[in-house]
Amino acid sequence: MASPDSSAIRTALWRALHVELDDEPHILDDTIGLEIAAPPEGWRDRGDMHPMGTRDYRAAVVARTRFVEDLIIAEGIKQYILLGAGLDTFAQRHSDLDATVFEVDQPGPQAWKRQRLEDLGYGVPDHLRLVPVDFEAGEDWFSALLMAGFDESTPAVVYSSGVSMYITKPATEGTLRQLSALAPGSLIAMTFMLPIELADEADRAGLEGAARGARASGTPWISFYTPDEIIALAASAGFDDIRVVPTAELSALYLSGREDGLRAASGESILLART
Repeated sequence: MASPDSSAIRTALWRALHVELDDEPHILDDTIGLEIAAPPEGWRDRGDMHPMGTRDYRAAVVARTRFVEDLIIAEGIKQYILLGAGLDTFAQRHSDLDATVFEVDQPGPQAWKRQRLEDLGYGVPDHLRLVPVDFEAGEDWFSALLMAGFDESTPAVVYSSGVSMYITKPATEGTLRQLSALAPGSLIAMTFMLPIELADEADRAGLEGAARGARASGTPWISFYTPDEIIALAASAGFDDIRVVPTAELSALYLSGREDGLRAASGESILLART
């Protein structure tokens, strides 16, 4: 049974560090991912967990997640699809919401997560549908979604985070084209990586280091987009209502007025498109 990849683990641990180390109010209160990940002793001493060195990057991660989760609640949409769910914990943190969560992920890591949820007592309630899809074997994720009970006649929120930089631009366009056929009123939120030279100067060294680490681990970043380019890609896939949510907008929403100087690192923005 394959465990989650390093980026999924890192995201879960950064969310927990935000709660442990950053001042209140927290953008997102999520330590359940840490429970699921169950990292070995000493994980806080890892280089990629440095309390100050990763501060702005973990703020950006939790701000993007909070933005999408706020959309789900504000819009009252009853179906939430996570493409490449990793160790996301929306279903556990919002079990009171009248919404069905569909987590689409590779079979091995998802089986691992299912077992961890069972071991921790969370289980897999009916409002959470785990949808295993072998992307590398070319399995059709949308067919698997329908088999898991997705209702294509009603709107959904779809979130794809930290995926587009690892796959080709034609593959991303193909995914967007499928999503553009969802029921009217659906929302698509997809994170994308800016060319590093377009990030704030203060963030470029960290992004270059992360890119080197991705290459070294065998999962290089291969696709970068300017805002105009990702908008054009979404338009060619069939969307009309499209905008980009930059880091500055997330900072204004969730970080303004803080006395601790917490900021969200630039480099990754959100494509937001509505059917």
